[in-house]
Amino acid sequence: MPASLPSSLPRLQPDAPSNNLPRLLLLSPPMEDKCPKPIRCKAAVCRAAGEPLAVEEVVVDPPKAHELRIKIVCTSLCHSDVTFWRMKDFPGVFPRIFGHEAFGVVESIGEQVEGFAAGDAVVPTFLAQCSECADCRSSRSNVCSKYRFAVRPGMPRDGTTRFRDGDGNPIHHLFGVSSFSEYTVVDVTQVVKVDPAVPPATACLLSCGATTGVGAAWKLAKVEPGSSVAIFGLGAVGLAVAEGARICGASKIIGVDLNPDKEELGKKFGVTHFINPKELGEKTVSQVIIEMTDGGADYCFECIGLAALMNDAFQSSRAGWGKTIILGVEMHGAPLTISSLEILHGKCVMGSLFGGVKPKQDIPILADKYLNKELELDKFITHEVGLKDINTAFDLLLQGKSLRCTIWMDK
Repeated sequence: MPASLPSSLPRLQPDAPSNNLPRLLLLSPPMEDKCPKPIRCKAAVCRAAGEPLAVEEVVVDPPKAHELRIKIVCTSLCHSDVTFWRMKDFPGVFPRIFGHEAFGVVESIGEQVEGFAAGDAVVPTFLAQCSECADCRSSRSNVCSKYRFAVRPGMPRDGTTRFRDGDGNPIHHLFGVSSFSEYTVVDVTQVVKVDPAVPPATACLLSCGATTGVGAAWKLAKVEPGSSVAIFGLGAVGLAVAEGARICGASKIIGVDLNPDKEELGKKFGVTHFINPKELGEKTVSQVIIEMTDGGADYCFECIGLAALMNDAFQSSRAGWGKTIILGVEMHGAPLTISSLEILHGKCVMGSLFGGVKPKQDIPILADKYLNKELELDKFITHEVGLKDINTAFDLLLQGKSLRCTIWMDK
């Protein structure tokens, strides 16, 4: 058993509650430290699959080469966190610090880090962008082939952890981010600078969910003005697709969901028509969409993760040029089976990881769209809690009561 860590390690106290970024930049002594030391702080740790998270004191090691240590200002809960929280078998490993959608301020940097300095406002991302590999240099891909996305228990370069508990035992990472902690260490390829004018809770959304949905419509599908769009599943990502389709100028945005409450909610995000499959009688969803769009939707997005819905989306797309974009990971591992004849008739299926967005290139563009009031993001935030109440965020999401719950470190 490792020896207990010395109590002499600095314990960084959270700042007074504030949403004002300029005040956050006044974090002085630790941020100017040229030789960063381990930091004691609070983190929400999960020690077994499906169990409530426990807020406890952890030690966050200094950043190594190509890494940054970030003071997390706020984070939020994504369905992907819930998926791995429930997972009993690998890559579900414990103890682990979840969280990958966040906003923070750079506290210190490791060797060979360029383009960042202590005090920078940043968002971490689960997807890397090295800007050097063939995929990062190409406009055809957003999946870095040098540091390819994988669900690792440690950091992407050396596989080791930067977290330890009070007894010195390692705590695993999630997606190389682990933002349910007052401080975290992230690889430089997974950190993006953002305009400090973007409010922290809003910038947090750009880290994952909102960017995934908006990007799928804007960057990947390239939705055209006047086109028709069908979205299967109006959760946070599906509604973000609707928002992306709205700013792209789609004239008909059809939302498909079993929850009748999503009809009114969808209108706030640009949904013009709503379909509840339970209310269609003898007709199928695809039949109704084909009738509504005079031949099928130009773009169909599956945002749930069910093979049957993926097939429904494909059936609902227009012959000749219809695109079906898959954003959901099939939750049961079932294969997708589609007609080769319909493929021959011009339909296509596209996979979407992070909405086709290149993090370092495109997140700043989305931040500018928000500041210019083109992109509406604040409506995604439905609840706020402090770190000590993080399990409430899980309850709200599991009960279908929240889109995004902001978790403040200093609240």
